[in-house]
Amino acid sequence: MIRNIASYTSLTLTILVLLYVSFQSNETIGLSKYSTEGLNLNYTVSIDAIVNENQSLLTDSDFEFSPYLGKSFVGFKEALAFKESGGDYASVNTYGYLGKYQFGSETLKLIGINNPEKFLTNPKLQEKAFIANAARNKWILRRDIKNFVGKRINGIIITESGILAAAHLAGPGSVKKYLRSYGLDNFADGYGTTVHYYMKRFSGYDTSFVKPNQRAKAI
Repeated sequence: MIRNIASYTSLTLTILVLLYVSFQSNETIGLSKYSTEGLNLNYTVSIDAIVNENQSLLTDSDFEFSPYLGKSFVGFKEALAFKESGGDYASVNTYGYLGKYQFGSETLKLIGINNPEKFLTNPKLQEKAFIANAARNKWILRRDIKNFVGKRINGIIITESGILAAAHLAGPGSVKKYLRSYGLDNFADGYGTTVHYYMKRFSGYDTSFVKPNQRAKAI
């Protein structure tokens, strides 16, 4: 009991001393020197400024391929190009395949292109070549598309876009063999990429834009 009284007394004395000191001091703190007058306090950053700042963090391939293209035909061809070359029109791989979509010289001849060097420096021609080749493959594989789309082979649902992507990789003949053997004949290119892999990776895109054309040419 005596100890509690002593504690209360000590606390009371401390408070009284603090009050005395505060009342004795006549000094006030001037805040005028902290004025914000003349300062630019607008911290709003425009969208353009954000984009310009972030562009330094992006690579060329970020502009070639956008995930927001979804399952559209443009999304299909850009996704395929990204896998083939990173979307680089000037790309030449170790096997001599050319451009954004990695065409072989023999395939180019089939769609009317006989000058690979000129092809490599002409992005517009490369885009036309992709459409022409897809149209030609779609005509060659028209019966297989009709017979196999919607069926399951090796655990994946066969789609038209998967078939066209695999034909771009391996040629329509290899795709026919894969489908008609129900996945037993699974061609692989020089890098080990298989028809099955392209069937799976590029499934479900809308490729209705491509019309079957036996004589499709890029020129």
